[in-house]
Amino acid sequence: MFTKILIANRGEIALRIIHACRELGVKTVAIHSKADEDSLHVRFADESVCVGPPESALSYLNVPNIISAAEITDAEAIHPGYGFLAENADFAEICESSRIKFIGPSPESMRAMGNKSLARRLMEHAGVPILTGREIKGDDPQEALKAAGEIGYPVLIKASGGGGGKGMRIAYTDASLVNSFQMARAEAQVAFGTPEVYLEKFVPKSRHVEVQVLGDVHGHIVHLGDRDCTIQRRYQKLIEESPSPALSPEARKEICCIAVRAAQAVEYVNAGTVEFILDQDGSFYFLEMNTRIQVEHPVTEMVTGIDLVKEQIRIAAGMPLPFTQEDIQLRGHSIECRINAEHPETFAPSPGRVTAFHMPGGMGIRVDTAAHSECVISPYYDSLVAKLVAHARDREECIARMAGALEEFHVEGIRTTIPYLKKVIADQRFREGRHYTENVEPLP
Repeated sequence: MFTKILIANRGEIALRIIHACRELGVKTVAIHSKADEDSLHVRFADESVCVGPPESALSYLNVPNIISAAEITDAEAIHPGYGFLAENADFAEICESSRIKFIGPSPESMRAMGNKSLARRLMEHAGVPILTGREIKGDDPQEALKAAGEIGYPVLIKASGGGGGKGMRIAYTDASLVNSFQMARAEAQVAFGTPEVYLEKFVPKSRHVEVQVLGDVHGHIVHLGDRDCTIQRRYQKLIEESPSPALSPEARKEICCIAVRAAQAVEYVNAGTVEFILDQDGSFYFLEMNTRIQVEHPVTEMVTGIDLVKEQIRIAAGMPLPFTQEDIQLRGHSIECRINAEHPETFAPSPGRVTAFHMPGGMGIRVDTAAHSECVISPYYDSLVAKLVAHARDREECIARMAGALEEFHVEGIRTTIPYLKKVIADQRFREGRHYTENVEPLP
């Protein structure tokens, strides 16, 4: 086991990693920008190092400064959390060449699954169902029009180099495809450093279902059940739950087995998530694989009782998984609501100083946050304020528990998405599990 780990992140995920390290008896080093020098992850880590000014590019994405911070503090490993450098294969290689263990998958796995076009080919070869799609080489819209004609409208334009909704557009006609094609390429260039895109058949009235997997260096790969992430706004997840209300027991078993097959195809090590689109007749298709810990990992922890971050660290230290697939049991239901510093109707950012902050508690309630009264939600970073998680015996009780917790959650000084989340949780379509991607946008 490592004796010291540097956390190349901030906010609630940095605190989450500190908690896991503390339980494992591992010391921690927090990096921070000048804007975060008074943050909780800096306060609770054993050591801290400032790596630059507030801008992410000069601090949390500043690879030379981060590697230097690890070297001067004698950190043996780096945990990247999610976002920032978590899926940067070049960073993982630099860590390894500096004799610092990167807590995550291999650079080869990240590159294979990070390039969405390559990932599609690999999954098709492994027998994982994929949607009809075409790669678009270059910037000629005529090639895109030809591909759309072969696939059939509507089509989804997606960035080859990454996900998260960036560089993504839906086209229903030739005219909308031409208009969206160059915009998608421009967004992809800014977000991922390459303008390449591909077209994929768009599935109307679909659900977004993903499967958590863990793999160790000894070749063992298991799944930890599924999560439903259909409640999204502008391709950004807002509410996640486990297990998905859209899957039958038979479908759940099948999709989880296929997710393991997908991970095996790239000899995956550490924590990862295989994402699928589920259509109206129950068929599912590979979307992408996220090669990192997910924001929504707490719902899986609640229903399995397995600490995913601790397992990440153990795997990186070369330890075998302490359980088999048969040992993993899903118990009850869990829902996570992302509380963001955003206007609840327009979703415009709402940074500023938090003047009052009260978190709910009680049986089955968990709050992951680095916020507190008088803290500042910075305009430089992601708007996530807290992750509110509920766990109960079944979905109905879990929804009731979440509704009560949202009523108790009190934040002043900034606007948050709590009012929006309350309305979604109360919506009859959500309560009955009848929601799908297109009707989420108008909710509530």
